[in-house]
Amino acid sequence: MASTLDLTPRATARGVGSNADTIVYGYTAAGSALERATRPDYFGWLEHVRSAAGCTRPIRLAGQLLTVDPATGRVLDQRHTDGMPDAAIYTACGNRRATVCPSCAQTYQRDAFQLLRAGLVGGKGVPDTVAEHPAVFATFTAPSFGPVHSRVVKRHTCGNRRRCDCRAEPCHARRDVGVCGHGRPAVCWARHEAGDAVLGRPLCLDCYDHDHQVVWNLFSGELWHRTKQAAERYLAKLARQRGIPRVEITTASGKTRKVAPVRLSPGKVAELQTRAAVHFHAIARLDGVNPDDPDAIVPPPAGFTVDDLIDAFQVAAAQITFHTPPHPDKPEGWLIAWGDPSKGLDIRPISTGEAGEVTDGMVAGYLAKYATKSTEATGHTSTRLTADTIDDYADPDGDHTARLIDACWRIGRPTGTPRPLSERPREPRPRPGFVDPWECPDCGTHTRYAACPVCTAARQAALDTEPAKPATANPYARLRRWAHMLGYGGHFLTKGRRYSVTFQLLRDTRVAFRRHEGQAHEQHPAAGGPPADRVDDETPLIVGTLTFAGVGWHTTGDALLANTAAAMARERRATGREELVHELTTAPAGVAPAAA
Repeated sequence: MASTLDLTPRATARGVGSNADTIVYGYTAAGSALERATRPDYFGWLEHVRSAAGCTRPIRLAGQLLTVDPATGRVLDQRHTDGMPDAAIYTACGNRRATVCPSCAQTYQRDAFQLLRAGLVGGKGVPDTVAEHPAVFATFTAPSFGPVHSRVVKRHTCGNRRRCDCRAEPCHARRDVGVCGHGRPAVCWARHEAGDAVLGRPLCLDCYDHDHQVVWNLFSGELWHRTKQAAERYLAKLARQRGIPRVEITTASGKTRKVAPVRLSPGKVAELQTRAAVHFHAIARLDGVNPDDPDAIVPPPAGFTVDDLIDAFQVAAAQITFHTPPHPDKPEGWLIAWGDPSKGLDIRPISTGEAGEVTDGMVAGYLAKYATKSTEATGHTSTRLTADTIDDYADPDGDHTARLIDACWRIGRPTGTPRPLSERPREPRPRPGFVDPWECPDCGTHTRYAACPVCTAARQAALDTEPAKPATANPYARLRRWAHMLGYGGHFLTKGRRYSVTFQLLRDTRVAFRRHEGQAHEQHPAAGGPPADRVDDETPLIVGTLTFAGVGWHTTGDALLANTAAAMARERRATGREELVHELTTAPAGVAPAAA
């Protein structure tokens, strides 16, 4: 919401309003904002921070910028941040979480929408023929770890599911069991409303399997990976049964191998439910394989339909299960599988255009919305937990989220006992100085050093290629690292390499657009698609040597002014989009709208 503080203080004020009080204290947000706005360089400062104006905690950079002639290497101009407002350059933090930075999250959400929709209808460098490929929207949920309070509506009569006020069914209506083994009620006859605080909370915290849930969150990414591979194997088997031969392609190393004539190009978004179990919303597009260009996006062979894609995921979700490695608390491991197929699997075909139950715009908007969320639905928000802060959140006898965090920290504990240094093997150290000449039996080098320098250098080179931090033998150690995420440590938005473009391409296009905003539309590098690299021998280069100077605004008044200006700009853009949509929907056929 936009602030009511005026960006430019008025000389006179009537009635009660912003800047109406003649006494403004400098230590308040309004006072520091007024002090900034009365400076002569206020409008220059506002233009200086425009790129990061809406950011909650921008990054401040300090250093110098050099304008260099690429032909001669001569420095044409030199600027230092000491001569700029606040002696720093502001850049947006780029955080995707809406609860951390709403402005950067909105930018990320719009980029995610364009990225996901381009994989369904084309554009941004993706061929338009993908609109004819079979595609489905699938939702995979976690199994049950215990009864939780839920809201189930069997028949919707509302027009908008986001504001659903339909009558819900009783939460857990059971007549055979009254209490659980811990003496707590095992039934719930309440008809919960949409915003009820108990939704997702277990009926009995002691009966609920918190350990299994955090382990499932940890291995859910592997479960999705195996499910995708099983769906591809099903499609390859289907092609073999239909007599479609395998395709021979040439790999990057120059070798040839045969692959299936069809492949999946997926994109998925992870969402944490109110019970803190992760589930995935996935887009899967069916592509073919071009033997001449394996990276090209081509239609699948004739005969493959969206029904084949639905069958592939249904079979894969039903058959893919595995057990986790042994753990001292559970030597047989935990079972990792999807939920009940009749309840935990929903697969719908995607139709391009405005017709259809599930369209490309609906799916892209739905997934982009959840790409900016994290653990907010569970009521828990925190940064990465350490041994000093874990006691503030973990409690084995606490609420639902406290027990989940405690399970992450307890299961992720070190399970092996390190060997004492006195018992570890040590290589003999050669004595200093020279020795009598001798020949190394391994490499044949003649030397007077106590250790062969050639073998020592080869041994050190082999050690340098090893990772600095060796992989731990405990597969559950990551639970402590991701305890603040309740066990889930994967990316919230992932996609196949061939599904669509990258976020980097969208960011480069936006940068090129902002650099040439004053040019005519025909001369704009981003007018016809991806950004064009118009760097030639006569184009000067900007070389920056910038270092990190800090995070956040200098004062709350600066944050108030910058965020207010950004909020007003967002409102203007939203109003312009609404007017353009209105004119596009009401303009007669063949008449271009004025806003366009």
